[in-house]
Amino acid sequence: MSLRFQELAWHETPMGELSLRRRLEPSLKVDVHEVKLGDEYLMSSLFTVAEVELARLGLAAHDGESHDGDGLDVVVGGLGLGYTARTSLEDSRVRRLTVVETFAEVIEWHERELLPDVAGLAADPRTSLVQGDFFAMVRDETGFGDDAPERGVDAILLDIDHSPQHVLDPSHASFYSAAGLARLKRLLAPGGVFALWSDDPPEESFLGVLEQTFESVHAQVVTFDNPLTGGESSNTVYLAR
Repeated sequence: MSLRFQELAWHETPMGELSLRRRLEPSLKVDVHEVKLGDEYLMSSLFTVAEVELARLGLAAHDGESHDGDGLDVVVGGLGLGYTARTSLEDSRVRRLTVVETFAEVIEWHERELLPDVAGLAADPRTSLVQGDFFAMVRDETGFGDDAPERGVDAILLDIDHSPQHVLDPSHASFYSAAGLARLKRLLAPGGVFALWSDDPPEESFLGVLEQTFESVHAQVVTFDNPLTGGESSNTVYLAR
């Protein structure tokens, strides 16, 4: 029988206390993995539909193979529980997946396989888990890791902040400006796609910022059953090419 509550990992970080815990959800009789940063809940294995759809919608928006015809190079910003990264690897076109994660501790969770639903993610030969500041990499236009392709990457899938208006750290805010997104665009290969998860409904102001930089922009509302409320919940995936 599962334990009712178990803290699997706890770390002090510059952004607050980071913890991974497993608990038994009594209403569903299932184990739930949750991540907290300070007092904020970042993610839960009960609600992964939008994280999965971030990868599916983002990669579906790419119209074929990579610019050089050898498969897609994909970057995921934010590792978390790993559902976006795992779903990306299910696309047969993906030849290389780079996941940029701020916290080395989160990478360690996956290397230790503390999350059974995504076991094997870190060991997949296509996957590189890179510890670093995604937003600084974009700001400095340094690329995502030592093996980043010179031509740029084919897709960038981002799930770090709660939304463009609700960021985890003030240093992230400038990324969501026209200037910040222009820097991101320069890291994409021709025909590349940027996809962004948001916990908020579509924001017309942010869509306007995206339209200043990208040729094609769309906000997709992703709805899913909420087993705790008995109703529906929703997130947003922004898509830009």
